[in-house]
Formats: sequence, structure tokens, C-alpha cells
Amino acid sequence: MSFTWMIIFIILILIELSTVNLVSIWFAIGALGSFILSFWVNDITWQIAVFVAVSTIALLLTKNFVKKVRGEEMTPTNLDRVIGKIGIVTEEINKLEPGEVKVDGKRWSAISTKKVKVGSKVEILSIEGVKLNVKEVKEED
Repeated sequence: MSFTWMIIFIILILIELSTVNLVSIWFAIGALGSFILSFWVNDITWQIAVFVAVSTIALLLTKNFVKKVRGEEMTPTNLDRVIGKIGIVTEEINKLEPGEVKVDGKRWSAISTKKVKVGSKVEILSIEGVKLNVKEVKEED
């Protein structure tokens, strides 16, 4: 059975090298553990149990490292990069009726929980469908 675990280990390493996404490295470590165990224990049940246990432990121990390597930061796309920016109201926004906001050189439909007049500055809070959810920014004198 040692030969089988070594073949599984090699296949999983090759998969890992071809994907470069850290998808099978934990199973490769588990297969290596089972390979080493197979020299002393011939029972396949124990070998599979060690494979599962070592793979799980490897996954849990490297979880934070993998997050750092993968970089879980979201890169803003063209759509969500306007969130947090300030825009100018070009068509009045009423509580029940959307208006229009110009932000980043483009015009967007916009909604708000309060009435916002033309020319007011607004902050973009989120995007709901194709409409910006905005709130008026009070200018400080």
C-alpha cells in the first residue's frame, strides 16, 4: 500500500503545481503521512484515518497563512469604486422617486431616504441594482 500512497502524493503535488491555488496541498500532506504510516501499519482503515486527520490538521494550521497568500482584499471594479465618493445631484431625489447624481464623470440614478435638492453634494453609500443609495453631505462653513 506504500506505493499507492506515494502515487497519490505525487499526483496531488502535480495538481498543486499546475493550479497554483493551494487546493490540494493539504491532501498531499495527508497522503505523505499515510505513506509513512504504511511502513508500520498495513491496515487500510488506519491509513485512511491518518490521511483524513493529517489533511484536516494541515488545513486548520495553514488557514491564516493561506488567507495572507491569496490576499482576500477586494479590488474595486468599475461599478463599486464609486462607493464612498461624493457626487452632485443633477435631478432632485425624493423619498419615493429616484433622481440623478453625477459622480466620477458619469450620471447615475439615485435614491435616498430623504429629499435631496439639485446641486446638493451627496455621499454614495451603496449600490442597489442600478441605483446609487446616497445621503446628503452637509457642507461645513
